[in-house]
Amino acid sequence: MNKVSENPFKTEKHPGGTAFMVVTALFVTLYLVSNVMAVKVISIFGLFYFDAGTITFPFAYMLGDVLTELWGFKTAKKVIWMTFFCNILMVVCTQIGVWLPSPDYLAETAGAYNHIFTYVPRIVIASLVGFLLGELSNAWLMEKIKIKTQGKRLWVRTIGSSAVAYLFDSLPFVLIAFAGTVSAHDLLQMILFQYFAKLLIEVFFGTPMAYAAIRALERVLSKNP
Repeated sequence: MNKVSENPFKTEKHPGGTAFMVVTALFVTLYLVSNVMAVKVISIFGLFYFDAGTITFPFAYMLGDVLTELWGFKTAKKVIWMTFFCNILMVVCTQIGVWLPSPDYLAETAGAYNHIFTYVPRIVIASLVGFLLGELSNAWLMEKIKIKTQGKRLWVRTIGSSAVAYLFDSLPFVLIAFAGTVSAHDLLQMILFQYFAKLLIEVFFGTPMAYAAIRALERVLSKNP
């Protein structure tokens, strides 16, 4: 009888592989969640407007920093493209849900679903454009700054790369997602507030979390090279 080989994914004990899988899964999830949350526009005292996805989006960037720092730009780029196609898959699947019929007694629920997920494709298109421009530039800059600083001062590359990448992300995202649905004044406010809100979240939360995650993962990877 021929011996059937073990499933490598079942028997894999390499913590580096597990760590990479977890970081990648969280990275993809946060982008998908951010796209759905972006449907809701939040108003602060009627002065500042931003989409709810602004709250979670910087943490996806933080995980992008972790991927680039530990596994390099080439690997991070592969994950970014995978996330890109996952976003497209989400749009296709949710749109199928919009087209499928529902019973009359669930008309209100179906209407709410259709309202949200009919709007999501526009959000996702905007996100995909901003995502590719922003995340690819963020990962590329992370690696370039790391070379320039000889691997020192992680905060310089996490914040510095994000400061540039958020420009490439926020501007096209807001214009594509909300142009024609809000006034020009509110549109400008959304761009400015989204950019600076993301950057502040990166500075005060994302970067400290990146430090903690990278140090923890480096310890795991060093013990199991």
